[in-house]
Order: sequence, then structure tokens, then C-alpha cells
Amino acid sequence: MSDSTAAKLQTPWRLTSPGDLETLRNDIIESQDPNRPTIVVCHGNGCLAGGGAKVAEAFRQGLSDAGINAKLMPGVKTTGCQGLCSRGPLVTIQPHGFCYQRVQPGDAAEIIEKSVMATEPVERLMHRDTKTGEVFHTEEEIPFYRLQERRVIQKIGKIDPTDITDAIATGAYSSLAKVLSTMTPQEVVLEMEKSGLRGRGGAGFPTGRKWRSALQAIEKKGRPVYVVVNGDEGDPGAFMDGAIMEGDPHAVLEGLIIGAYALGAEKGYLYVRAEYPMAIKHLEMAMAQARSYGLMGENILNSGFSFDARINRGAGAFVCGESTALFTSIEGKAGNPRPKYVRSVEEGLWGRPTVLNNVETWANIPLIMGMGGEEYAKIGVPHSTGTKVFCLVGKVENVGLVEVPMGTPMTRIVEDIGGGVGGGKPFKAVQTGGPSGGCIPYSLKDTPVDFDSLTKVGSMMGSGAMIVMDETDCVVDVGRYFLKFLEEESCGKCIPCRLGLSRMREILDNFSQGKGSAADIEDLTSLSNALKDGALCALGSSAPNPVLTTIRYFKDEYLAHVEDHKCPAGVCKSLITFAIDPEKCNGCMSCARNCPAECITGKKKEPHAIDASQCLRCGICLETCKFDAIFVS
Repeated sequence: MSDSTAAKLQTPWRLTSPGDLETLRNDIIESQDPNRPTIVVCHGNGCLAGGGAKVAEAFRQGLSDAGINAKLMPGVKTTGCQGLCSRGPLVTIQPHGFCYQRVQPGDAAEIIEKSVMATEPVERLMHRDTKTGEVFHTEEEIPFYRLQERRVIQKIGKIDPTDITDAIATGAYSSLAKVLSTMTPQEVVLEMEKSGLRGRGGAGFPTGRKWRSALQAIEKKGRPVYVVVNGDEGDPGAFMDGAIMEGDPHAVLEGLIIGAYALGAEKGYLYVRAEYPMAIKHLEMAMAQARSYGLMGENILNSGFSFDARINRGAGAFVCGESTALFTSIEGKAGNPRPKYVRSVEEGLWGRPTVLNNVETWANIPLIMGMGGEEYAKIGVPHSTGTKVFCLVGKVENVGLVEVPMGTPMTRIVEDIGGGVGGGKPFKAVQTGGPSGGCIPYSLKDTPVDFDSLTKVGSMMGSGAMIVMDETDCVVDVGRYFLKFLEEESCGKCIPCRLGLSRMREILDNFSQGKGSAADIEDLTSLSNALKDGALCALGSSAPNPVLTTIRYFKDEYLAHVEDHKCPAGVCKSLITFAIDPEKCNGCMSCARNCPAECITGKKKEPHAIDASQCLRCGICLETCKFDAIFVS
């Protein structure tokens, strides 16, 4: 690397043309040694919670102890979420690609000795198929990664999200340079229409049509016009948008700047919930770096186009994910929704034309501009083009971040990529769309995962949470959970939501205690329809979906609660009893020692018994018994 190249990379190089950007990219790539070993440590939230930061520090210390100059060889890089969250902390050794899982600080020295100083794998830390026992050495071999089609999240887990040069080396801002130098705003909107991209925030409205409508509104009302990123991700089980903001913030910014150019916006906002401190930190760093390099702010790439944005922190109100509530929150008022008599593209933020898209939608824009709208439309299925990022969570072997083409069968996501439910059992249902979605039963496991197909079976795409349930999950309890969540998050502004949610939750509370009757199921359906028709915003109108779908597909389980006074899944405490099988109990006393109610009696090495009248039904005895002697009836 020449001295001039080194100088450019040490200080921000203000870019004044697309040619400058390409030169910088080539200089960065030239400065990198492809044969230099690099230890890549995941710093996604899941891996950090498992000790990822300590693992990275252990590698740095290990290199120092081995007398290796880390500036020369090898290096330690921290990245955003690498995807397979249930196996974290994750570590990848480049360039040979060894992928290690559940790495602890004490493993660092062995990995350095065998896989960094040499090229020997440490197989005990590698991915092992729970069914076949096969060991996989690299990401490319692991079914979880191999069966995906990563486009939006392709750089996450590969780049350092705090270093713009790392992003630029992998193509960041090349689509922006192309748009500013070769395309008119109208041509950008046309490409968006050709792509068929539908909003990834849940509603699935065609993005190109939204942008076209905004241009028409601007012709009537004039400027200013605003572009807004909805990063207020609040669905239980959802962390896709957070992972994108944390792991590849420049993709979001690049998409936002391209959208601003297409619409003629000079100001933008990123609305991010305060519970995402890492996302906010990485976005702030990315924005500061983009401004330093001339990719954001005044006269971007000497194109004559200027645009800047700021971050607004949300206080965590779920309802602020709704567009009008989000706008009022940015305006400094209480985040309450308002009737949508006029669309936000006509009267949004401060009554001006506003385009609001969620994080994943904005991150798709650079892909579309890079490959062209028609090529993008070939991915996925008609009317649901492109890929979709999901959070696969719940009773599934491989919990994590998944990206597949639209129209992928649910069974491929849950069973092939996710590894299915532990023990080889079939999943009971999959909840898609968060609190506003529905439960899809195993009998519909081949349902294509796209906007229209999910709607047909009573669910919805939502933002992308996909919660897998097994036979130990009770649909009545699931309905109670989501209704309670939405009841607490409702702004209470409209009567259908304020009263309807609480009444529906009361009925399900009764069901969980074996009270009520089959007629109450009809009342639940009637209340659900009233909410869908009368609620002010999408929080209330979509709230009944989990209840309606569980009644539709699991009505026999509802009837078991009210007619047989039993919970088939063994979840509802009022309807279950814990007991000990004397044939299996060997009197180890583990259950008795851990029982908080002290209701388990018996001598050592003799069968024990549970006093049902004193039992709290907490399930601790079931968890601690190693001999499968405790059962629920």
C-alpha cells in the first residue's frame, strides 16, 4: 500500500464524484491482504448476552500472549448479528471460513493455536446436526445458512458496522452514486414500481406506488417533503430491523438518501425506539462518517443534491409503530394515532407530504437500484417480490435471523432452515405477524410465506416475527398473552379497542380457569369482528387475529377448557395437576429440594409424592427431574 493510499484511509476523504468513491473503494481493497487471518466475533445482542465481548477480548489477549502483532497478523473484527443466535457466541476465522459456536473466552487460545497459526479445525466447537451428528466446518456447509438467500442482510456479520471503509469496500453507496450520476428522480420511482417491492413493515403496500402518490401530492401542495425510517420495532419475538440497524446501518442510510433524491426531500428522520441503544449508536456513527466523506449533507458527490437526517428516539410505545402515532411523536406530542381520512403521502409529518417506510424496506432500495427493478422482481413470487428477513424464534432448534425469497414454504423455513422442533416432533403452529398476526397450524405447513398466501389462511406477514410452537404451547394462553400485550399498549383513544380488548382478555382468562361455555367462543368471534371494523388504527383492527385463527384451527382445544375443564397442552395452572410416577421415581430428592412450596414428600431412594392441595404448579419439579418421573395431567 502506498503512502498516499494510507493517508487517505487514515482520515476521511471527502468524495466529490462517483469516480472518487470508486477510487476509494479500490484503495481500501488494495490495502487489505486477503490472506491475512481475521478472527470475526459476533457482537449481535444474542452473542453479547452470552459473553461475546469477553470472547473478543480473550482473542486480543491471546494474540498478545502469543507474541503476535495484531496490526500485522491476524486481526480481530467485531460485527453485527451473524444469524444463528441460539448457538452464540459465534466466531468465524477468515479466510478459510471455520465457523465456531458457543465459544467461551477459555476457547480462544486453542482456536488461535490450531485455526489461526495453522489451518486445523476445532471440531468440538463446530456446528453439529442434532439429527445426524454430522459436523459442518463453515457457514456455507451449515443448512441454516446454506438454504437461505441473503441479500438485505448479506453484509451483516461480515463487516464492522462502525467502520464506513469496511462498508464501502463491499459496495456501500455505489447505488447512490449510480442514482445521482445517471438517473432522474422520476427514473428512480419508475424502477421502484418495476421492482414490485411491498413495504416490509407489515401492511405490504407497494413502495413504488407510495412514492408515486407522494410526487403527485407534492405537485399539488409543494414542498417541503419528508422521508422517515420506522425503526420502532415492538413485536414480541421480532428483532430484524434492530439487527439491520446495528449490523449494516449504511444500507439503511443509503436507501433513505436515494428515496430523498427521488422525492426531492432535504430532511429525513429515523425513528428508533430507545430500547435499541446499539442501533442508535451505530446509526449516529454511520451518519457522522457519511457526512465526513461527503455522502450525506450538502451537495452530495457534487451532484447539487443536499440531504440530511436526524434520529428521534421513541419511548417504547408499541402504538408508535403506527404511522400517524409515529408522526405525532416526532412532532413532540403524545404518540396517539389519528383517523386516516388523508393519507400520509399527502399530509404526514407537520401536515406535509411524507413517505414512511420501515428499516428493511429502506435497506432494499440500494439492492433494487443496483440490479434494476425488473431483475429484482424476478426474486420471490408475483405480487410479493424480493426476499424477506424473518426472526425465527420459539420451540425451534435454530433460533435466529433468516432471509429467504418470498413464497418459500413455511416448512422449509421452520424445519429445513430452523431444524424443526427438538426431538423430531412436528410443530403445533407458527405465529406470524406478531400480536397482529395469526397462528398457522402444522396441517398448513406448506403454505407459501408471502403477503397474499398468509392473508388467505388468516394470518399476515407483519414485520417478520415467526414464533414456532409445539405441543406444550396452549392456544388459549397464546391468545391471552397477545391480548394482554395489546391491551397494555393501546392508547385507549377509541372505544372498540379500549373496551373490546379487555373484554376479550377477560373471556380468555375465564377459559384458562375452566370457566365459561361454548357460547363464549361465539362472543369472542363477535367482539373480534367489532374490533376489526371499528378500531381507529391497525393496533385494534388487527388485534383479534391470533384469537380468530386459533379458534378457526384449534376450536377443540378451546372446548376442552370449558367443557372438559382440561388444558391439553398442560399450561393453564387451574386445569392441571402435577404427579409423580412411582415406577420411575428413584428418590433422588432433586424435586423436593427445589420445590418452593415444599409440597413434595418422600424418603431418599424411595418414591416421592406431590401434595396437590399445596402445589403451586410452577413446574420446577418437572424441570429438575432427570428421570422423567413427573408428569402433568
